[in-house]
Amino acid sequence: MNRLKLWAGLALVLGVLVGGVWAYWNFELRWRPKTITKHQAEIAAILQASGWVSPNLPGKKLYMVSFRTCPDCIRFKDEQFPDLHKANVDTRVIEIARRDVNGVAKSTPAERATVAQLWITRDWKLLNAWHAVPPAAWKATGIPPADGDMARTAVVEAGRSTVDRLKPLLKDNGVNFAYPLLVWWNDKGEMKSCACEKRETYRFVRKELGV
Repeated sequence: MNRLKLWAGLALVLGVLVGGVWAYWNFELRWRPKTITKHQAEIAAILQASGWVSPNLPGKKLYMVSFRTCPDCIRFKDEQFPDLHKANVDTRVIEIARRDVNGVAKSTPAERATVAQLWITRDWKLLNAWHAVPPAAWKATGIPPADGDMARTAVVEAGRSTVDRLKPLLKDNGVNFAYPLLVWWNDKGEMKSCACEKRETYRFVRKELGV
């Protein structure tokens, strides 16, 4: 009987420990950004050379790779950009017009035209105007089309190639690419990244960027 009680007690303690470890992973560790320790210079060069658009604020740099209809990207922008800007974080948005998949279009002519224009002009006002209108209602009025223009089509493809190049480099650091993909540097000078699809990741980003 005593031995049975001992085993029952040990099982209870083990259950509590396992439950605690799981809870710590589920509510904390799984949402933490990754520290980029490999390919830092290459990743930084790719981001810096892309057609990012920003409000040109003097604080920390936060790169965000997104596409216009990405719901998680829209949520992060709407919920976090105001506070980030108050903290002088320079939000550098890299908009992508995704490739078609198995014959299914993943972007529209208006989207491709706008992405090319953003990469060429880095116009923050244009980005905000685009995001202020429902995607289906955006006609890219006054913006030269990318389709049929070799130079602008090449710019659109450069955005897609940026994603292609980043994916293996980030994966080598434990980051599985997804939108929005965020990359920044904290106060220690460490390069950090996360595929911040969930709100649970936001608190870590905010803390590291001083918000």
